[in-house]
Amino acid sequence: MSTDPFSRSGLKPHEIPEDFVVDQRFDAYSRADHETWSRLHRRQAELLRGRVCDEYFEGLAALGIAADGIPDFRDLNRVLEAATGWTVVAVPGLVPDRVFFTHLAARRFPAGFWIRRPEEFDYIEEPDIFHDIFGHVPLLMNRSYADFVAAYGEAGLRLHDAADLARLARLYWYSVEFGLIETKAGLRIFGAGIASSPGETIFALESASPNRIAFDAVRVMRTLYRIDDYQQSYFVMPGFDAMPALDETSLAMTLSRARAGADIDPEMALPADRLFQRGDQSHHRQTQIAS
Repeated sequence: MSTDPFSRSGLKPHEIPEDFVVDQRFDAYSRADHETWSRLHRRQAELLRGRVCDEYFEGLAALGIAADGIPDFRDLNRVLEAATGWTVVAVPGLVPDRVFFTHLAARRFPAGFWIRRPEEFDYIEEPDIFHDIFGHVPLLMNRSYADFVAAYGEAGLRLHDAADLARLARLYWYSVEFGLIETKAGLRIFGAGIASSPGETIFALESASPNRIAFDAVRVMRTLYRIDDYQQSYFVMPGFDAMPALDETSLAMTLSRARAGADIDPEMALPADRLFQRGDQSHHRQTQIAS
């Protein structure tokens, strides 16, 4: 998760401490910044109704993450820390992996404090405050989800082999970022990468293109993913209580099984998969033709 953390924050390298935590500079947001947040929030909250899990909107409401302007991290933290022990810390952008793991293990969620420009309203390459706060933070009010994210940070600090770290990253990618979940009302979104994207909100649940596959930690650890387009497969968690165990013993067993198999291309559906939908991959075929 490494990139130049200074380009969008306006901070100089000497202003960034080793842990990358900086002041949110809440009073520095302009009226245009708050308006960009409001427009993003109103559009995405409307799209998510009936598509995101109930726990997401419960967290959004409890934290007071509203359309009236960019949230002050201090206000969020008073509620969040009391609920699950988490806090949000401002960072200038994507941080190095080890820094990221260290913060998560300590129940600190690193969130970019800057917001996209109006011309980037529909797409931004690097996560901004809207993705990090609107997408990720509401579910940190859910104890099972919050515990999993902290355990992910602890696991990342224990691992040193690059291939195993890549397998671990796939668990995060296909759950925290791009996960779906079973509910009594049907499949719902819980991944932040989907929840903060208007296009992927529709695509992940309603398109005939992607596979939707029951979540299995070994299968997920073996599955490659896309960073340049919508996902070709989404994995469906049966519930937040089923988030994968990442304690040292459980993780060692899961990694051992994952190492025994070859990597799986992201569009593949395997005979052993429990499928909610076998995708026709039409979106990605059309994208390849167009390019």
